[in-house]
Amino acid sequence: MINITNMNKKPFLNALTAILYIIVLVGGMNLLDRYQIEEKVASFIMPVIMISLFTFSAAFMAYLFCLEPIQLYLDGKKEKGISLFIKTVLIFGALTLGFLLIYLLISNLS
Repeated sequence: MINITNMNKKPFLNALTAILYIIVLVGGMNLLDRYQIEEKVASFIMPVIMISLFTFSAAFMAYLFCLEPIQLYLDGKKEKGISLFIKTVLIFGALTLGFLLIYLLISNLS
């Protein structure tokens, strides 16, 4: 079980959680795409869902990336807060780049 209190002090865990959230989100969207929704209903409900999802995602990512660094910064531990934020962003970027390279490798093999 993940301890939420310690989670924010581990940049790799924060970045990995963000990647897993994105994977689950994309998987859910792909599942929903298989269902045929009436065009009139879809034209109303899809923008509502997308804006709601964007808002939730922004809040979730802000929690993962910013909450602990800001708290550390405001507690006078500026270097520690900035370091945690930068490490989290760099690890997230590295994981994203890794997924991109895997995709390019697989697509070139096909």
